[in-house]
Amino acid sequence: MTLSKRALLLIFPVVLASYVLIAISVYVAQRSAVIRLEQARLSQQLNTLKSLFESQVTFNRSFIRSVVRGSPIRQYLNEKNEAYRSNALGARLQESIQSLSENPKRFMSVTVFRPETLGVDFYFENSRDPFAEISDKQIELARKVLAGNDISTWNYLADPNLAPLIIHSEFLDPKTFSSPLPSQKKNSVLVQVAVRPDEFIALKGQLEKEYGAKIEFSQHPVFAQGTVSAATGLGRSVYIRLTASQDYLDDRLSAMWFLLAAAGLGMSILSLGLLLFLIRRYITNPVARLDRQVTEVMEGTRARIFDIGGSGEIARLSTNMKLMYDNLSRSLARIQEMSWTDPLTRISNRTAFNIKGSEFVAGGHGRDCRYAMLFIDLDNFKFVNDSYGHDSGDALLRTFADNVGQILNRFWKAKQIPEGLFARLSGDEFAILMRVDDDHDADKELATLILSMFANGLLVDGRSFPVSASIGLAHYPDSASSVTQLTSKADMAMYQAKAAGKNRWAAYSPELELKTERERVIQGELRLLDPDEQFSLAFMPIVDGAGKILSCEALLRWTSPTLGIVSPAEFVPIAESNGLFAKIDHWVIDRAMSHAVRLREAFGPDFILSINLSSAELHSGEINRYLADCLQRHGVEASAIEIELTETFAADINQKIGNALLSLRAMGFRIAIDDFGVGYTSIRQLIEYPADTIKLDLVIVRQMTETRSAGLLASLVSLCHARNMKVVAEGIDTEEKRRMLVEAGCDLFQGFLIAKPMDIEDFYLFGLQNAVSSGARDLLAMNAKSA
Repeated sequence: MTLSKRALLLIFPVVLASYVLIAISVYVAQRSAVIRLEQARLSQQLNTLKSLFESQVTFNRSFIRSVVRGSPIRQYLNEKNEAYRSNALGARLQESIQSLSENPKRFMSVTVFRPETLGVDFYFENSRDPFAEISDKQIELARKVLAGNDISTWNYLADPNLAPLIIHSEFLDPKTFSSPLPSQKKNSVLVQVAVRPDEFIALKGQLEKEYGAKIEFSQHPVFAQGTVSAATGLGRSVYIRLTASQDYLDDRLSAMWFLLAAAGLGMSILSLGLLLFLIRRYITNPVARLDRQVTEVMEGTRARIFDIGGSGEIARLSTNMKLMYDNLSRSLARIQEMSWTDPLTRISNRTAFNIKGSEFVAGGHGRDCRYAMLFIDLDNFKFVNDSYGHDSGDALLRTFADNVGQILNRFWKAKQIPEGLFARLSGDEFAILMRVDDDHDADKELATLILSMFANGLLVDGRSFPVSASIGLAHYPDSASSVTQLTSKADMAMYQAKAAGKNRWAAYSPELELKTERERVIQGELRLLDPDEQFSLAFMPIVDGAGKILSCEALLRWTSPTLGIVSPAEFVPIAESNGLFAKIDHWVIDRAMSHAVRLREAFGPDFILSINLSSAELHSGEINRYLADCLQRHGVEASAIEIELTETFAADINQKIGNALLSLRAMGFRIAIDDFGVGYTSIRQLIEYPADTIKLDLVIVRQMTETRSAGLLASLVSLCHARNMKVVAEGIDTEEKRRMLVEAGCDLFQGFLIAKPMDIEDFYLFGLQNAVSSGARDLLAMNAKSA
């Protein structure tokens, strides 16, 4: 039997069996993937169904609010003449309801109940049946709502004899036309709006037809069950679940199996033909030729073996294979070393750190081993690159890596800690992973040693660079279950250290993660909120030494339906860092200016309204255009508005922003430096800054009044007066502080001693009381003088 036939008999079963095994393996693997894909697809479709439902609930909520706040229903409920109310006003109310409906073809109904009798006072539906009446189920639901504690609620009504309805119920005080107290529900009217969610019903039918199963509804939370199943909640006490039928899944798996079988058979035949061709050409034919030559030499018909077209591979096959293997091993080792080493610092890179770190941690798994990670980020590195050039930046990174490497060698040796990992993850980010079984403070000691390198900057080639480091600490298995999670937690802690002032370390904690999660939620809420619904302004008066109100500051307040009251100190930095403050600034400017004309009418022609402006907005000229537009739209003089900017921003002013400020002053706006005393403003910047007002922060006010630094305070005020700047003292909460600041020469005062922030109407009332008090004081002074 020839070598080719033997190869055919040996290879064909192997190839066929291999592809069968591959097909089975792929089927097994893909079966799970198909199931997961179908599971994900079903979950996505249920989420789409949920979105349709929530959209209808939102529409219904808006619809009922439009109905109860409209004048037709007020006229209807106030009318005593039964016949006129039933005919004329009832028809007008129907027209109002029809005008509010966005889709006249969608079924909807509006019912007005009198709770004392639960009688139907008004009922309208947009069906073609002129004699249509409210269903018993809706009346029964009205009884339940009346018996409950909610003033406003919604329900999903699924009656087997009727199409499903989303029903919103809201009580309305017929006298005040506002939401009554729970104790006054029986003296109120109940307005009920029912809408048939057509899109929801249609998609529900499509899903039930596609998956061959009915969607289950429940008043209690339900969970997915079965191979392909998903569950979700539609809202208050409404939960759904859809479990695909077995036939649905079998059809998809059968099609996949048929495709794999056909592909396996075709690849088997193709591979066999290709293998036989290659074996004959490159193996069996050369071996056969060599065999013939060897046979002829042995038989004496040939004196020597001639070259058969190669370099003697048959004779030197084993030797060449060994040489090839050795060369390949050395090459792979060099390639691996290059791929795992950072070319700049010659330490491990991110890939090596992840692989070795996982092996490192896995080696201690089950042995109660404890590991610590230090995530290091160099502060002000970008400044070095921009100011000194990338060559200096590269030299700084190399020096830092060398210094840390020396510290690690000494530290691990002194602590008798097994050698850990040190890697450059990217740019100016580095990581250290080490074992700290019993020494729970070893990572903190090491972080302190590394930070000590930057006591006087980092010395590189005889030059000191103004850099420092922020270090985040995290532990395994306390904080994470993998190296990836450990890196994420340490990175989170590093940003905490950077936010706390840089050049320090911070350890990961669950509270830190909660804070990060809250910042994420706040960011998401800020992206989606409607400022008119959730934002409001509070006004804080600013008075002179005699107590007369000369100006006020408009302060932003946010009440989130999800988070409750959120402090500006919490959400403003998040909005600025994520580019979300433009719409907030625009809303504050527009809303504040809408009050400016009336404020001047109430408090005098020289009254000033102060508006805080985000420092991020002045980097573009768009805010100047918007301010000018608001002035024109609200009929406000620019001299009535003072723009407040934080001192930390003022300290970092550049030419572009300086031009923007000069442009604002040219338009007539006043400029104020807010929170003076908490940032880094130098005397030179204070002199050169184009400001009309300096507002002393409550921190510096407290420090100077508590330490009795009257001379220093008076000097600071005199310097501002020399620059024609008015000085406002914030945080005035005691009479003693006010007296000291008056003696120091402060012009204006603001704080809780004077008044807390209040809404606009309360501010007008406060101003009226202040004017009466000021008048009384002036009268007493005149009487005393004349006496």
